[in-house]
Amino acid sequence: MNLQSHLDALKGRHASLENKIAAEDSRPSPDNSILSRMKVEKLRLKEQIERLKTQ
Repeated sequence: MNLQSHLDALKGRHASLENKIAAEDSRPSPDNSILSRMKVEKLRLKEQIERLKTQ
């Protein structure tokens, strides 16, 4: 997998998590533990994307 396709895959996962977070957050009683885990994963993906961009 080349760098650009890897970045694209990470960006896709990041966007998907963003949508899932928004959906969970808009529920009447969002599960804070799920939200927290998804936000940590989203941040991890963002950091990985930024690291790869600077290489």
